[in-house]
Amino acid sequence: MTVCLRADYLIWRVTTLATKGKTPAKKAASTETVTRITATDTKKVAKKEKTAVTTEAHAKKQGVAFLRPFTATGEYFGGAWYELRQVRWPNRRATWSLTAAVLGFTAFFVVLILLLDALFKYLFQLILG
Repeated sequence: MTVCLRADYLIWRVTTLATKGKTPAKKAASTETVTRITATDTKKVAKKEKTAVTTEAHAKKQGVAFLRPFTATGEYFGGAWYELRQVRWPNRRATWSLTAAVLGFTAFFVVLILLLDALFKYLFQLILG
């Protein structure tokens, strides 16, 4: 008996085997059920399925040779538009707070670098005379 269980990224195969255990002569032979669980990566399993599908789709997309750059450009912009639709854009308040944070950190590090520059300049003047 084999049961397949799907997790997020693994396929678990539960195999139940009936084995006879070796027992002493006084006791009767018993049948034990052993359950083995193995995990396989779904990428390996799904890769075989995807390969057949992608080769068929690729053959359909080939078309005429001189149209390939145009179809590739169209697919690129179509994919970019799809990704842009998935972006969760911040509202106005969040945008201003993030902008203030960036400006604050920038000002802090500018002051830090200026202080370090002045310190090193002072130390070099002491050393060199």
